[in-house]
Amino acid sequence: MGKGGGCVPSKTKQPPVSDDPVSSQEAAPIPVHDDETIDVATTSLEPRIPSKLKIFIVFYSMYGHVEGLAKRMKKGVDGVEGVQAFLYRVAETLSDDVLMKMKAPGKDVGIPEITAAELVNADGVLFGFPTRYGCMAAQMKSFFDSTGQLWKEQKLAGKPAGFFVSTGTQGGGQETTAWTAITQLTHHGMLFVPVGYTFGAGMFKMDTVRGGSPYGAGVYAGDGSREANETELALAEHQGKYMATIVKRLAQT
Repeated sequence: MGKGGGCVPSKTKQPPVSDDPVSSQEAAPIPVHDDETIDVATTSLEPRIPSKLKIFIVFYSMYGHVEGLAKRMKKGVDGVEGVQAFLYRVAETLSDDVLMKMKAPGKDVGIPEITAAELVNADGVLFGFPTRYGCMAAQMKSFFDSTGQLWKEQKLAGKPAGFFVSTGTQGGGQETTAWTAITQLTHHGMLFVPVGYTFGAGMFKMDTVRGGSPYGAGVYAGDGSREANETELALAEHQGKYMATIVKRLAQT
């Protein structure tokens, strides 16, 4: 962006990433100066050779549909030698009282909540969320809104990332939800990795209701009672494996 354009991170005066990231409820304004430039050496583009590559599967799931995809996706990542997946959930923004009225089940206590600052430790990230009118759920958007410090320092630049989603119906906008989410990756300089049609014949199955698209795995939840079928889960597993191979390939270049 040209002089005075705005989204130019600081080189000369960069506060460290805090263990207590910018509040997901209200991000503080970030001052920007015209003469500031990126020091690539301080971003995630700096080459490193970890003992085992890490892919974070970061999701929000109210009724368990996205969580089901996430767990199957982890299986795909872990099946690739030298790569390991870690499951994280983003913080809930609704009160327990509201969740009870919505009949939302309890969270899996074995899956920890992630903070924005922890994203820098990942070699790749898969974000999963249900749709709300063609966009990601507010809980996931709130998490992205808390990544302002990472954006300022471009700490996530160059990291590959992908999406998987849940919608109520076929008209719920699985592809549209991914489109609107890509803007988050763009501002961070992350690399969007769609699954494409690498799933092969499974992408063309028409004999059953099937979620998922070239943008990523997906499930149709219906009124909430429908669970992901085997084709939807298999696509999630494939996406995990595919992302792992891409992350591994990038690490070797």
